Amino acid sequence: MTRPRTWLTTALRLVAGIAIAVPATLLLGASPAAAHPMPHSVVQLDVYKDSVTARLALPVGDFATASGIDLTTVKSTALPAKSKAIRTYLAAHIHPTTLKGEAWQVTIGALSLSRTEQTSTGPYRELVAKAILTPPPGADVRHFTFDYDVIVHQVVTHITLVTVRQDWAAGRVTGDGATQVGTIRLDIRHMKVPPLTVDLGKGSAWRGFVAMLQLGANHILTGTDHLLFLLILLLPAPLLAAGGRWNGGLAGPRTALTRIGRITLAFTVGHSVALAASALTRLQIPGRPVEAFIAASILVGAVHAIRPLFPGKEALVAGVFGLGHGMAFSFVLAEMHLSTGQLASSLLAFNLGIELVQLLLVCLALPSLLVLARLRAQPALRVGGALITATAAVGWLVDRLGLPNPVARAADSAGSHTAGMLTVLGVGAVVAVGWMLVVRQRGRGVTELDTAVGPAVSAGALSREVAAAD
Repeated sequence: MTRPRTWLTTALRLVAGIAIAVPATLLLGASPAAAHPMPHSVVQLDVYKDSVTARLALPVGDFATASGIDLTTVKSTALPAKSKAIRTYLAAHIHPTTLKGEAWQVTIGALSLSRTEQTSTGPYRELVAKAILTPPPGADVRHFTFDYDVIVHQVVTHITLVTVRQDWAAGRVTGDGATQVGTIRLDIRHMKVPPLTVDLGKGSAWRGFVAMLQLGANHILTGTDHLLFLLILLLPAPLLAAGGRWNGGLAGPRTALTRIGRITLAFTVGHSVALAASALTRLQIPGRPVEAFIAASILVGAVHAIRPLFPGKEALVAGVFGLGHGMAFSFVLAEMHLSTGQLASSLLAFNLGIELVQLLLVCLALPSLLVLARLRAQPALRVGGALITATAAVGWLVDRLGLPNPVARAADSAGSHTAGMLTVLGVGAVVAVGWMLVVRQRGRGVTELDTAVGPAVSAGALSREVAAAD
């Protein structure tokens, strides 16, 4: 009886061992990717002429583990109570130096809490901190050693991604997207966090100029509100007003071209002056009133296209309203914190980009405007276009006064279809030019026919008169 019991016991132990060993082997042999991924930190660098600003995005869970400062249940309103401890901890773990080992000055600025989500991690809370890194006088901001071990020194699996978001001298001016510089993580072999050598290459003023030229072109091309204001003022330019209506007939081609040129030039001068003044003096202008003013200017232009409010004075109105549009343009430059030299170069390039695209769009729209004024359907098309523009303007105005609405969102989204808009304007210009050529050719043919038929008719009449006399 003992032998079977021993055999049974051995078999049960073997099965139990296998049941334990197999899952353990699978767990131990699993790749790190099979485990639940943890969020990483992100350090985004904005590179200026004499300093570098770092935006730190830190998961609050790992931050609490590393620093002992628990923010998992802290509300944004209670963050100031912990700000001193947070700044002290961050300053102790951020040590940029020159390549020769000279220390940079580190200043921890604004702090905030937010919710975000990284790929495969799900939503989580993060601490966002701003750090200003200032090198010694004369040191190179484009090449330095970034000795940084926030969180990484305690959480050995944590990774910090270092990217560049804005770098004027390298042609990165939009702040959209980022270029990765490197990663910071624990060196398991030596159990240390090695510093990251940041090499941003050799920047140049020319690259910054070209980038700002492109930014200005994109800004006016995707700025639906700016384009609508200009085009709605140009819409009735070939028409004459009489009795408070656009029924005074057509202006001559030369008069229409002169009006369109004056409106475009006045708008250019207005926004250029405001852009230069507000950018160079670094005025702190509230954004919402300026944006509301722009929406109101579009609404006024739309009403004028239906019923003339200021016939013959469109250029003056374009110049005055252009001042507000120029202030809006200046917000783009203000966000970049450029040096005086960079700002002057950027101002020239940005404005040049705006004017080149504006000139292109006016040239594309010009043939269609001249042909539209001569069509029987002109009143319906003009009023219909003005009503659509007015609807968008009202939506923008309400939105910019603090009441978001679907009309404003739809109008804003129109700026993302620039290729379609250019295609429509281009096709319209080709069709309009073709139509004008056909009309001119027909007119020339009729004139030639009259010239040829006239002498023949006269000769025939003279022959008949002579025959009758005989």
